[in-house]
Amino acid sequence: MTMKIKRRFSGRDTLVDLVSIDYNILPLLSRFNIPLGFGSKSIEAVCREASIDLNLFLLVVNFTLTGQLDGSAADRISPLKIVDFLHNSHSYFLNYKIPHIRDNLTAALDAGHSDINPMILAFFNDFVKRLDEHFGYEEETVFPYIRSLAEGRKAADYSIECFRRHHEEVTESLSELKNLILRYYTTSIPNQMYDVLVDICNAEEDLDSHSAIENSILIPLVDHIEKQTNGERL
Repeated sequence: MTMKIKRRFSGRDTLVDLVSIDYNILPLLSRFNIPLGFGSKSIEAVCREASIDLNLFLLVVNFTLTGQLDGSAADRISPLKIVDFLHNSHSYFLNYKIPHIRDNLTAALDAGHSDINPMILAFFNDFVKRLDEHFGYEEETVFPYIRSLAEGRKAADYSIECFRRHHEEVTESLSELKNLILRYYTTSIPNQMYDVLVDICNAEEDLDSHSAIENSILIPLVDHIEKQTNGERL
């Protein structure tokens, strides 16, 4: 697991400084659709030019880097902006990251292991199936509910608590695949398989971070809005 840092970034810091602190933040920049070639521009300037909400960017980045949530900053964010970011994250995983790992994994399989290769691919396919179902539920049920809630239309038969109770982790199959390869897979091309393991570890951390954003930022924010809508004392 990547070590958390204590420093928090502001809009005055440069994006290059941000990446130099922890290069693992790069996939996050990709999911914000930040274009490369940002030179020595400040985070605020880059966000402004890319039409990205600076408060959202700093909230997500600082939470990811430090593991600490700035509650006052979270209160200033629209849940719709978080939903848009999470939607981009789904597209990143399903359309880029997962196909990338699959291609590398397939290329790294040793032809002499016709016995275990199908098992490895089965583990990976099971992970992809669970991830697709997990994201599909969010896209088809959770996100439309949040959009309706933000527009003042609350579904009588659903609440964010339903999501909270059934928000399962999706990296278990990926972890099992990693352990299977580490413990039992011998190969004549280890460098390739080590690259795959790095990809898998990065994906595990990235998905855990994605889940933490939902649990620590999105769900409490939507819960707060629901209570306001229902006229409950906050």
